[in-house]
Amino acid sequence: MERSRVTREAPTGTRILLASLSAMVAESVTFPIDLTKTRMQLHGSGSASGAHRIGAFGVVSEIARKEGVIGLYKGLSPEIIRHLFYTPIRIIGYENLKGLIVRSETNNSESLPLATKALVGGFSGVIAQVVASPADLVKVRMQADGRLVSQGLKPRYSGPIEAFTKILQSEGVKGLWKGVLPNIQRAFLVNMGELACYDHAKHFVIDKKIAEDNIFAHTLASIMSGLASTSLSCPADVVKTRMMNQGENAVYRNSYDCLVKTVKFEGIRALWKGFFPTWARLGPWQFVFWVSYEKFRLLAGISSF
Repeated sequence: MERSRVTREAPTGTRILLASLSAMVAESVTFPIDLTKTRMQLHGSGSASGAHRIGAFGVVSEIARKEGVIGLYKGLSPEIIRHLFYTPIRIIGYENLKGLIVRSETNNSESLPLATKALVGGFSGVIAQVVASPADLVKVRMQADGRLVSQGLKPRYSGPIEAFTKILQSEGVKGLWKGVLPNIQRAFLVNMGELACYDHAKHFVIDKKIAEDNIFAHTLASIMSGLASTSLSCPADVVKTRMMNQGENAVYRNSYDCLVKTVKFEGIRALWKGFFPTWARLGPWQFVFWVSYEKFRLLAGISSF
C-alpha cells in the first residue's frame, strides 16, 4: 500500500517563500505556452458559425509575426502576482490539511487513500483560486488584448495596474471576481489532479523502488499529474477563460450558458480546445515547479513534499 510522507514541522513562512519562488520560475519559463492556450480557447468565442480551426503552432506564429517575441509574454506580470497568492495557499494548504487528517487518525497511520488526497487537493485549490481570481482575470484580459493589437486595434489596457483600475471603475468590485465560479470549478479539478496525483505517483515510484526521491521520480510524477489535471480541467478552463474575457457587453449569461453555447455552435470537442498546449504547459510547469520546490526544500533542510 502506498504510504504518504507527511512533511515535518517547518516554518510556514519559509514554505510560502519557497513555493512562491518555485512558482515564479515555472511561470516565467512556461508562460508563452499558457498564452497560446488562452488564444486557442478564445478562438471562435461568441461566434454562431464557429471559426476555422487553428493549431498551436499557427497561434504562436501569428503572435510572433504580428506582436513580436515580446507578445508571447503579454500578461506575465499579473500572472506572477497571482502565483504569489495562489500557489503558496494551495501547496501549503494541501500539506497542512493532509497532515491534520493523518494526525487525527487513531492509529496515526501516514497512509491516506487517493480519494482523500484528491478531495484535500481540490479544496486547497478552491480556497487559493478565490483569493487569486482578480489577478487571474487581469491576466486573461491582457492576454486577449494581444488579439486586438494584431488586428490593428487599441488594447483595452496598457498594463496590470490600469487593468485593475478600469475593471473596478466599469464593473465594480464584483467585476474583479467575474468568472469566479468556473474559475473555482477548474481550480478544484486541476488541484485534485495535480496535487493528489503528484503526491501519490511520486511515492508509488519511490515505494516500488522504480527510482529514489530524486529528479527522475519528480519528473515521472509531474508528467502523470500534468496529464491527469489537464484531462479533468480543460472543459472548465475553456468556460472560465471565455467568461473572464467578457467585458460589459457579455456574450454569455453564466457558466452554464457558456457551456451550452460552446457545444451548440462549436461542438463537444471545443471544450478541449487548447488541450495539448495546456498539457504542454502543465507538464513543463509542474516539472520546473516541483523540481525547484523539492530542491529548495532540501537546501532549506525541510523534508520532501
